[in-house]
Amino acid sequence: MPCWTEDHKKIQTTKVLVVGAGGIGCELLKNLAATGFKHVHVIDLDTIDVSNLNRQFLFRKEHVSSSKAEIATRVIKKFNPDINLTFDHSSIFEERFNIAFYGNFDIVLNALDNKQARNHVNRMCHSARTPLVESGSAGFFGQVQVILKDKTECYECQEKPKQKTFPGCTIRNTPSEHIHCTVWAKHVFSQLFGEVDIDDDVSPDLKAEEAEHPEADSQDDEAAKEPVPIGTRQWAEGVNFDAEQIFNKLFVQDIHYLLKINHLWKTRKPPTPLSFSDALKLGDSLPFSESQKNQTSVWSIATCVKMFEACIQELKKEANANPDEPLSFDKDHPIIMSFVAACANVRAHIFNIPTKSAFEIKAMAGNIIPAIASTNAIVAGMIVTEAVKIIEGREDEVKNSVIMAKPTTRGQVFMFANTNKPNPRCYVCSDTKEVFLYVNLAEMTLSGFCEKVLKQELNMLAPDAVESNTNSIVLSSDGETDPLMSKKLAELSIMDGSILACDDFMQDFDVKVFVCKNSNFKGDQFEIVREMKKPVDKEEDEEKKSEEENKKEDEDRRKRKVEEQSTKVDDEPEIKRNRVEEVQAQGIEVME
Repeated sequence: MPCWTEDHKKIQTTKVLVVGAGGIGCELLKNLAATGFKHVHVIDLDTIDVSNLNRQFLFRKEHVSSSKAEIATRVIKKFNPDINLTFDHSSIFEERFNIAFYGNFDIVLNALDNKQARNHVNRMCHSARTPLVESGSAGFFGQVQVILKDKTECYECQEKPKQKTFPGCTIRNTPSEHIHCTVWAKHVFSQLFGEVDIDDDVSPDLKAEEAEHPEADSQDDEAAKEPVPIGTRQWAEGVNFDAEQIFNKLFVQDIHYLLKINHLWKTRKPPTPLSFSDALKLGDSLPFSESQKNQTSVWSIATCVKMFEACIQELKKEANANPDEPLSFDKDHPIIMSFVAACANVRAHIFNIPTKSAFEIKAMAGNIIPAIASTNAIVAGMIVTEAVKIIEGREDEVKNSVIMAKPTTRGQVFMFANTNKPNPRCYVCSDTKEVFLYVNLAEMTLSGFCEKVLKQELNMLAPDAVESNTNSIVLSSDGETDPLMSKKLAELSIMDGSILACDDFMQDFDVKVFVCKNSNFKGDQFEIVREMKKPVDKEEDEEKKSEEENKKEDEDRRKRKVEEQSTKVDDEPEIKRNRVEEVQAQGIEVME
């Protein structure tokens, strides 16, 4: 009786590129080797962390800190010596991984964990006309999407749910949930030791409150007369990063300043300033080393203060060791994460919000959804199933696959969905490559347009931009326009109705950006949409905004009541997402 590989001989000559050697990647490489694939190349920049060992089964304790791609290749070759498996311990964004590189492969299988890399591989495969099988998992939810140029939707055909953000004034002035305190603590870290971003300032924001509450009573004039709190980095440098003085600045001086803004506390419980010396009296203080090990219990405020003090000194040393390179937030850096956890809990205590364990705070700070090994294994199996269909020319049989986090009414958790045709409004794979940018032209800088709009939102690597009407160069990736980066868009004669032809040579990607004026936006704030908005009646818009604000305030009050009545702390982080909505948002019609 012939073996399976004899009936599927084509897979033995197929050249496969695997991008990612993590949770799904480990399972995928094992499946490819077991299925009979002979020519596989894997790319991954990451190294092995202790936390990977509970689900990435190719790795062992002795492999910690080694390259994932290298160790996975070594272990798989022991498992199947006949496989021609090669690797690159590199970033997928490197120039050598160009369109010609992707064109060398018959199929690309994605096992990535971030949107930016997924978008990039999607565009490279589209330009190289190489079939792509996209995948992802989040807890018990998993999915696989087949992407064939001109036949199915690409990864960017449908807008993905955006990561939840919070208004700056909520973070700086009126936190009502622990996530607000966690985001604020991450900003404190960046202001002290990272790359300073004016949008991430942690001092009370009086200007935002004045803009949102022009009716505020005259008593608030007292706050306006007070000197505005000094910037965090400037303050810290002035006191040589003295932990006690920084603590008192953040949790005493800034809080006193907030309390003077009377209208903030008409319907909210006001915060209580807390000094360094008083905080040390709130509970037993654990030694630093013991606190570091105790991640699942809620630290006392006294322990948080000691942790705050110790972490500042350690981070100061680390920053001084390489003064030209600011530190960056890393959820897996124990000192950084301990600092954020301690800082967030002290702020939560001051604002009468229940504190959480370092484990829970890490989950929120890193937007972590616990990985499930069995989900990754099922996803990897689905990837190979669809890959075999494509390789053998059975493209009419391919399906998108979905694992639901909870069973349907029929008791199903594993389902298939038909692939969708390309979105005619997609700015990546359609003939209509255009988006509409709503922005305050008098406030957004060319730097903001380049970094936040083109690179972050539209995922370009080295963008160029030309104003279509005048054919003048607005942005050049070779540095020609660097002296103009601080200029406002209006100063560069970009106006309402301007059309910017933007392109990225590395990705062979181009898109037209239609500029639309929105004077309500501040600084580099913007909105990207795929179709121009219809004009909105001003009165209706104001009524809608008022209703939304009232709803938000009612919801905040309700949440605070629930949290105050409950002292229970879960063993796992509270991470809530509606997976079905995410599947629908990605344009996948689930079939039962």
